[in-house]
Amino acid sequence: MLLNIWKKIKKSPTIILIPVFILLLLGLFSLLSITTLQSQAPPNAFSKQLFFLIPSFIMLFVMSVLSKRLIHKYIYVFYVLVVFAVLLPFFGDKVSGTYRWINFGLPFDIQPSEIAKWIIVLVLARYLSDHNLQMTHFSSNLFPLLIALIPTIIVLNQPDLGTAFVMMSSVLPMLYWIGARPFHLFMIVAPLLSILLAFNVSVFYFWAFFLAIVIFLSKPKLIYGLGLYFGNIFLGLIFPLVWNSLRPYQQNRVLTYINPEIDPLGAGYHIIQSKTALGSGGLFGKGWGQGTQTHLKFLPVQESDFIVSAIGEELGFIFLLLMILLFFFFIYKILRLAINASDRFSGLILIGLASIFMAHIFINSAMASGLMPVKGLPLPFISYGGSFLVSSFMMIGMILNFGRDDGY
Repeated sequence: MLLNIWKKIKKSPTIILIPVFILLLLGLFSLLSITTLQSQAPPNAFSKQLFFLIPSFIMLFVMSVLSKRLIHKYIYVFYVLVVFAVLLPFFGDKVSGTYRWINFGLPFDIQPSEIAKWIIVLVLARYLSDHNLQMTHFSSNLFPLLIALIPTIIVLNQPDLGTAFVMMSSVLPMLYWIGARPFHLFMIVAPLLSILLAFNVSVFYFWAFFLAIVIFLSKPKLIYGLGLYFGNIFLGLIFPLVWNSLRPYQQNRVLTYINPEIDPLGAGYHIIQSKTALGSGGLFGKGWGQGTQTHLKFLPVQESDFIVSAIGEELGFIFLLLMILLFFFFIYKILRLAINASDRFSGLILIGLASIFMAHIFINSAMASGLMPVKGLPLPFISYGGSFLVSSFMMIGMILNFGRDDGY
């Protein structure tokens, strides 16, 4: 048994651990700066992150040697369990105004939606690899979408818009990987775009023209094409009803995304302070522990959501660029493993996991620089967060597992 485990470890693509551990050290370095110079006594973000490294490394090892056959066999059971798990927070007390965490009486809470993100990937990988689907038909995309939507809708109502988005982020890349037509995937996201682009009349007119061109070039049946076009236009026209259904804080986030200055001390405060921190860092930063926005606590949620801004202020743009290059290398290696995977199941899992990491990296970085509304999503291996850290290392374990060619 031990010999078999050792053989698995030797065959694992451990090169992906290099950027992971460099990024982890960068995160710890930043958390130490935040907690030490603000005189935060333990337990603080730095000490808690060190504590959560223990279960993270344990789960990394477990997931890297776990039998692929067992994962394939029982993943539907775990899917049902995780759907119930994301429902459990609704039976407890609110934490920070949301139902995201489960309290088991431990010193920390557990966020089941972090596990749900990659459970969706495993379920989709089994379904898509087990069924010889004719992906040229649009209907073939519907059941995979439903698989992801069930837990996503539950999480969306906690409410947790950022995590809900990440849970859906793996669906389209996995469908494309399995052979779905790009036009079908475009039409899946078109309704959402029709709603979002209704913010501006001129932009919506351009979108209507672009949509007509795409449908015309794809040459669907006349009735089908007309239904798609006018259905999307109708969604845009009823946008005021959708807008009024949003909660006030969600409306504020969208409005301050467009113009943060309209509420500089309220909903726009996060974005303004984050951009100020990034800009003040310049090319080379103010130096470790010298960030005024960070250590005078002008920058909110600096240990998690806006850690990119804290790093940019202290270490500068050059260091942020190096961090992005490390993430790029990390994602690139996962994609190469997916291309070279010996079976469809493994390849789909690797594509799905790469999509989750990519969504976190893009949204967190775009949020910190004011390119997207505030979503509350942490940066992998760098941001503070117990459930997220453990979940991230479990995904790394699966990448090591399904990235090696040792049979199925």
